[in-house]
Amino acid sequence: MVHDSKLEKSNKQLRLRSGHGRNVSVVREVYRREDVPCQSQLCLSDCQNATGDGGMGLLPADINHYLVPDCRVAREFLEVLENPVVTGIIFLQTVVHSVQHEGSRRLYNRLRNLVKDKRKASIIFHNEFQKYAYCERDQGETLADWQTRSTYTAAEWFYHHLAGQKPIIMVTLNKKAIEAYGNKTQNVFVLSLEDYLRKFWQSHIPEVMELYESLTASLETKVKGKDYKGYLPMDILEAGVKSGRFVQGHINVNRSNAGLEAFVKQKRSSKIDDADRDILIHGMSCRNRAVHGDLVVVEMLPRSEWKGRSSVIKENQEGQVEEAEEDGVSDGNVMPTGRVVGISQRNWREYVASFASDEKVSEKGGKVLVIPWDYRIPKIRISTRQVEKLKDQRIVVRIDSWEIDSQYPNGHFVKSLGAIGDLEAEISAILLENTIHASEFSEAQMKELPVDTPENPWCIEDTELSKRRDLRSSHLIFSIDPKGCEDVDDTLSVRYLDNGNLELGVHIADVTHFVRPGSLTDMEAQSRSTTVYLADRRYDMLPGILSANLCSLISGVDRYAMSVIWELDKDFEVVNVWYGKTIIRSSYKLFYEMAQAMHDGIAMSEIIENVPELQNLSKKEMKNRVDELRSAVVLLMKIARRLKARRVCGGALELESVEVQVQLTETKSIENLTPKDHLEIHDTIAECMIFANHWVAKKIAEVFPNQTLLRHHPLPKNEQFENLKNCAKNKGFEVKTSSNKDLADTLDVCVDPNDPIVNRILRMLATQAMSVASYFSTGSLSRDQFFHYGLALDYYTHFTSPIRRYADVLVHRQLMAAVQGQGSELLPGNQELDMLSEHINHQHRAAQNAQRDSQELFQYLYFKQKDADDVCCVADAIIFQLRANGLMVFVPRYGIRGPVYLRNKDGQVIFVMNTGHSEWTNGNITKSEGSISINSVLGTQTFHLLDHITVKITLHSSRAHASSLRLELISNEGYELDQKLSAADKSSKSQKQAIIQEVTAIAEEKRNQSSTEETSSRFQSLKEEFGQTPESVSLYTLFQSFKEQAVTPVAQQ
Repeated sequence: MVHDSKLEKSNKQLRLRSGHGRNVSVVREVYRREDVPCQSQLCLSDCQNATGDGGMGLLPADINHYLVPDCRVAREFLEVLENPVVTGIIFLQTVVHSVQHEGSRRLYNRLRNLVKDKRKASIIFHNEFQKYAYCERDQGETLADWQTRSTYTAAEWFYHHLAGQKPIIMVTLNKKAIEAYGNKTQNVFVLSLEDYLRKFWQSHIPEVMELYESLTASLETKVKGKDYKGYLPMDILEAGVKSGRFVQGHINVNRSNAGLEAFVKQKRSSKIDDADRDILIHGMSCRNRAVHGDLVVVEMLPRSEWKGRSSVIKENQEGQVEEAEEDGVSDGNVMPTGRVVGISQRNWREYVASFASDEKVSEKGGKVLVIPWDYRIPKIRISTRQVEKLKDQRIVVRIDSWEIDSQYPNGHFVKSLGAIGDLEAEISAILLENTIHASEFSEAQMKELPVDTPENPWCIEDTELSKRRDLRSSHLIFSIDPKGCEDVDDTLSVRYLDNGNLELGVHIADVTHFVRPGSLTDMEAQSRSTTVYLADRRYDMLPGILSANLCSLISGVDRYAMSVIWELDKDFEVVNVWYGKTIIRSSYKLFYEMAQAMHDGIAMSEIIENVPELQNLSKKEMKNRVDELRSAVVLLMKIARRLKARRVCGGALELESVEVQVQLTETKSIENLTPKDHLEIHDTIAECMIFANHWVAKKIAEVFPNQTLLRHHPLPKNEQFENLKNCAKNKGFEVKTSSNKDLADTLDVCVDPNDPIVNRILRMLATQAMSVASYFSTGSLSRDQFFHYGLALDYYTHFTSPIRRYADVLVHRQLMAAVQGQGSELLPGNQELDMLSEHINHQHRAAQNAQRDSQELFQYLYFKQKDADDVCCVADAIIFQLRANGLMVFVPRYGIRGPVYLRNKDGQVIFVMNTGHSEWTNGNITKSEGSISINSVLGTQTFHLLDHITVKITLHSSRAHASSLRLELISNEGYELDQKLSAADKSSKSQKQAIIQEVTAIAEEKRNQSSTEETSSRFQSLKEEFGQTPESVSLYTLFQSFKEQAVTPVAQQ
């Protein structure tokens, strides 16, 4: 060993495991010094803590102790330490090395991510480089004993280094260490993990002990060394992927056929044939213990063994993800088929699960199978003796291992979410299954933000006045949003200039003024990435003081904004564009329906009644302001029409989706399900936002060509349009898909004058065929891939919603750096931005899936409160896909898509009788390209694509999974009530009311006449149609309830 005044040099011999799984001996030179940063706010020495370490924060001064886990605790109980409440953890370099080399790569990454999260206020301390915190390993000393001694030595050094200001608690599983070190140094405590949790955290987070006990039970039964047996060695897998012999990708299990079908998406660099097609993994044996989401290595099977996707509609059974029976029916198109030969990375997470209703467990073994909420996940075997306590609960479990000789993976119990069927428990299940964490914002985060109270109101800072363009007196600015919107992040202005040109302005909340890069609020926003909107609630990306107050551009108050202002000539071509920071004061907060009505010529009295900012003025001023506002709305809509027409000429698509609004009463019971109406004003606002996003994208991509955050909508795969083409062909139309313009043009002419919903269904199918749009960094994609297919734009990004999207926050920072010519060094580089893009894309998809799951939950709850014979449970449905054993249909009234079975599990087929009911009987089904026929002893019935049928909506309750709705065929003709209502929706309001009054009159006549007195054919037809309606249900009430419901287009971005 060599000494000098500052450094000590020594050689350290290590035995490490290589990336290929081999053990290698390594000798490294180690230099130890005295000035290794302690990363504590309590430091009284000259430690260089301000610079941080790899993005870490500092140990806080306001907690009552620092925690030092030993190697085993970090390896085996890291999940306990990940609890958000447990902060101030010191992970020693010795411990980190143990996790890295004795644990797994995934565990090591979790530890690193924990430390990077500044909310955890935890650090990695390099004790092996600190002269006085390190101890040499004695001759003959076991590795485990040396690791424990090193941990205590470093904990003791930390206490003395901080001059005894903070107690240090070392937690261990080693009883001998507790005896040896427990009383050695005052205020340096050595506790077992169990004792520590009971004394410090059980009263605050009771579930922590359940997690500890579950992990302990799992570790006691875990058989080590078998996780990867049966898989090829890692070096062979890597060489095979590199050479093209194997394919690597994430495995995606088919939710509707989980026991039989999974798919692996090939990378475009794959050297095998059919490289643009997914690989089918057929059956559980070929899946080889891979779990949905794992990164797997696949070996292709010979072409003779390739299979096609099943065309049978599978009815998922409770907890069945085992090998399913072959149905023998495929779609006729074989696809590349393979088998899993290795796992590159396990992507296991927390899973919501439940016990089977009859599940029991022996007191001795404690082993029990639980059924995951997600059909794609196999049953998980856990160790617990709490079955009786938890059998009616939604619980959370984790997978620990999957042995080669086990049918199911092993795991452990984490916590309970609540009773099965309880609304809050079901919402918690939806959030967790979509990896959405919606905890309260921490006190530390709130301390970073400004306050706005009556005693201390927030106001515009003088320093900002000189930096920003003041639009408060020069521009009429207003917002148009849904009713009840609190997070108003966009406003608009439009006016004529003195030279005769137009000026259009889009003014967006300046979130970046309040959310500084690297702050706790910024890290939390980045982690969430998006506001999550569920059917009955939302989880904000930013704290309420920002999202609903200081960043919300509500009317009548001064706000900071980021503005894009264009000068347009008489042909609406851009003459000039200005980007910059502004101060605005919105004059009006309008809602969509009122803005549309103003354009349509609604009376001034109704405008004043619905726009509070116009009230309490003199009549003259009131009239002037109404005229001014109405003119601005009309002009704005005129500009938007021209902007949209220009994009449509370039090939932009008008696609179709259905957004169902859940109408709740004050007591949170479900009053109605209403597909949202589409108005021209929706297109107007969307077009202005698209225009701003496009121009911002052009600006930042010009200045930062290799590190700009853009949004890419790739070309769809041609085979995805097959169902769309078949449906159009069945109505005599031809859909061309060679380009976005061809698709847009042909969709425009696919109009059936006798059935207005046909075009909407075709646009909905076109939407389903689209690839998913995603964020990317310009340095990670070739220039010819920057385009947005659906919008027909060469550059596109998201700039207009920074309150609810973190991508927009990043774009705001890039725009200001581009405009001001400074601050680019603070922007993320290409690699960091690429990783951020992946995270944001994941969170965005998760939020969309959670919204969908929430929608389906409330659809189920809505029909659960209805009687089985309620007229609301009967609806019109349109066939949009044919399958081997049934139909896929869409119910416009409720926005429901689902299967209608024509053949049941017993092999019987359904036949619709003339009396209006259906019977199951013997027979067979024949399917062609555009129709499907039922051949039975009762006769033959044929269904065509885009035919209308009548279905009854029933409940499919599930104990382990999400409950859902079933659609049962009751008539091979459309439901007349829905069709009349659809026609009414297309007519004017007066026509709608006339139809409602007409049907109400018929219903009244029906009630006043007895069946023995009325014999006319008119009455008989009404009796057949309405005879089953209970007397307590009024048709007038029914039509009033649904008069605004229809399938309407929603603007796509």
